[in-house]
Amino acid sequence: MGKVIIIGAGGVASVAAHKVAQNSDVFTEIMIASRTKAKCDVLAKAIEAKGLVPVGSIKTAKVDADNVEELVALFNEYKPDLCMNLALPYQDLTIMEACLQSGVNYLDTANYEPKDEAHFEYSWQWAFKDRFEKAGLTAILGCGFDPGVTSIYTAYAAKHHFDEIQYLDIVDCNAGDHHKAFATNFNPEINIREITQKGLYWENGKWVETEPLEIHKPLTYPEVGPKESYLLHHEEIESLVKNYPTIKRARFWMTFGEQYLKHLDVIQNIGMSRIDEIEYEATGLDGKPVKVKIVPLQFLKAVLPNPQELGENYEGQTSIGCRIRGLKDGKEHTYYVYNNCSHRAAYEETGMQGVSYTTGVPAMIGAMMFMKGLWKRPGVWNVEEFDPDPFMEQLNKQGLPWHEIHDGDLEL
Repeated sequence: MGKVIIIGAGGVASVAAHKVAQNSDVFTEIMIASRTKAKCDVLAKAIEAKGLVPVGSIKTAKVDADNVEELVALFNEYKPDLCMNLALPYQDLTIMEACLQSGVNYLDTANYEPKDEAHFEYSWQWAFKDRFEKAGLTAILGCGFDPGVTSIYTAYAAKHHFDEIQYLDIVDCNAGDHHKAFATNFNPEINIREITQKGLYWENGKWVETEPLEIHKPLTYPEVGPKESYLLHHEEIESLVKNYPTIKRARFWMTFGEQYLKHLDVIQNIGMSRIDEIEYEATGLDGKPVKVKIVPLQFLKAVLPNPQELGENYEGQTSIGCRIRGLKDGKEHTYYVYNNCSHRAAYEETGMQGVSYTTGVPAMIGAMMFMKGLWKRPGVWNVEEFDPDPFMEQLNKQGLPWHEIHDGDLEL
């Protein structure tokens, strides 16, 4: 049991805060902090209004997650046992640094990427390993769904079903409909940066690069049917091939609708996916022209639908899992483990759509694993480096039940 601070007040943080409040036997105190305190207050009141915790029991605070000194001051004042970083990936390093300076344990859902470059990898965070170990602090990396649950699925498969995992395909399908012409299911800036960069997969001991969305094929998802699926670069592949060196090939696939890709193509062609600054002539408060600098993708984010507001009219479900082929007792077997999540059910429980739900629930479970002492080890760790069994048990209890198909056709 212990005190937790949640950094962020977006869709994922909203889900995680709801689930933390539902598990008050594990989490004794909650603080929600972000750049805009009013958002934290709204979230706290929504949770308290559902009777999950006593009114006034959730603390809120304003903090700039880019500012180490502000974070340290807040951590030293509140003294949390664990910081759940559910802010933006740009802020991972500042929050980790603040945790080290304050003696606070750390958890996140996505790896660091620099703000000025559409590139992400674990090296920046793995570099903190010795410092966290010497400080006696635990840092848990990538505890959402993908990365997160998919990595734990892989660890579970390795523990129970395979002597040697050889082929791994992580498949992510959103078969939902939010009835918007174009919207992203999480932060538009992060989402579009991820999809428009080159693809990357692991094969025969090396990385293979592809053009963006170059490789694709239809895959059949349980309860959904066939959906065109595109190979992307995704961070969990980097840690999984390191921790399971028998893997000969590892890939990540995600579905996109034709309309989504058409809009994305236009956005790129007209320069709205750019992440560099451009100079724009605006009108100042005195009515005179003034030159300001804007980042086109950040401007686009401001005019697109807010992912937090998609849930009310969202229909359908997500289907995310791992398709694995390898050896057990010298014989080849296949294994497909997955979860399907209803957008409607997610909204009714937490006020958020299924994509936020599938990330926020695992973040809470990872925090629970730490609080219970099951995932508590000084250093910096990816989730697959811990025992998957208690986490898998909680997935079934906390709203993300998983299903297995043994020796079926993986289609890959």
